[in-house]
Amino acid sequence: MDEALRFFRLYEGWIYFFIALGAVLYLRRLFTNFREMRGTIFGLERTSAQTRFNQAVTVLVLLILIGIGEFVIVSYVAPLRPESNPLVTPTIDLLATATATLPAGETPESGEPLEEGETPEPSPTVDARIGQCVPGVLEITSPEPGDQLLGEVEIIGSANIENFGFYKLEFTPQSQATWRTIQAGRVPVQDGVLVTSWDTSTVAPGDYLLRLVVTNAAGDLLPDCQVPITILIPQE
Repeated sequence: MDEALRFFRLYEGWIYFFIALGAVLYLRRLFTNFREMRGTIFGLERTSAQTRFNQAVTVLVLLILIGIGEFVIVSYVAPLRPESNPLVTPTIDLLATATATLPAGETPESGEPLEEGETPEPSPTVDARIGQCVPGVLEITSPEPGDQLLGEVEIIGSANIENFGFYKLEFTPQSQATWRTIQAGRVPVQDGVLVTSWDTSTVAPGDYLLRLVVTNAAGDLLPDCQVPITILIPQE
């Protein structure tokens, strides 16, 4: 199922293109057959034109249903299955200089003088979080760094940048860089619930990194926000 959902998301544009192309072709057939059906006076020709007209209508209805099905799958079904997300988040080297930046005015460089009348902007949080965590813009507020998680966990924070595209929550063992998706979302969130329920009982106990990844509408990956956590052994 995940492979099928990944296909529908990855080739969404092409699917809509072929649906539109087929719709144009069969609309032309529909109007041509309709004119033939109206203009003929012989019963056999009229019956043949009627048959072709009905076939064109049937194909158009099927194309419309396929388009609706594609929209429902991509917009509502696929986001509920993180494994079907075709967008792979590159691993960011924390020692390298970030090439992507948050929108202007959200993360000013420290030490820059403010112009007269300019209001100081929020700076990245300075705590055990890793990356560029910006309060109210891009951050994980719960769980907090060092929290020990057990069972169902709610993840709270903000993914609220300008020109927002989508966000997703991922985790990996601290000794590795094999990020696994927990959940993705296409609606901005500010100081709210990013993940309603993450069942940590399905994850092996140990020390992990939890990170929030945000991409803008142009597809540019922004610096992430990471939180170190510990997952405990489920109680029997």
